[in-house]
Amino acid sequence: MPRQYSGPPRRRDQRRPGGADLAARHRARERLPRYWFANRLLLTLSGQRPVHWMLGHTQGAAYDQLTRLAPHPSLCPPTTPSATARAAARTHPAGPGPRVWPPVVRHCDEFRPEPWVIEAFARIAAGDRLRALAFRLEEGADGRWRCAAIDLGHPPGHPGPP
Repeated sequence: MPRQYSGPPRRRDQRRPGGADLAARHRARERLPRYWFANRLLLTLSGQRPVHWMLGHTQGAAYDQLTRLAPHPSLCPPTTPSATARAAARTHPAGPGPRVWPPVVRHCDEFRPEPWVIEAFARIAAGDRLRALAFRLEEGADGRWRCAAIDLGHPPGHPGPP
């Protein structure tokens, strides 16, 4: 009698390994103050939301910084001819033409010099470029976090402020 090969044992559970846990971890991560602020600052700095959207979440000096920085050209998708040609070759549901990839927060971490202060830094992917975003959060007497400072750094080859 010929022996039949049965292959590896089959999975009985149809979910991906860690799929539910991964989604729960992602939701929990987005509720952390540093990620919440990084996403809101990114939407404002990339011009997807108006600056006044952050009015109640920033302190005076940080709001002034935000009005000077938004919308920031370095957070827009690249418009170089090669990138445009690559994008034009793609097809997508919105139709032919350049595909616009909105900037996203790839990673965000924090340092706490004091229990009521978070100094956060985030890696932002905008098109095929990575940018840095640093910001400081301070917890007020009412228990709410507010942005106290914002820094986008300087593009390579450009000197910083004196």
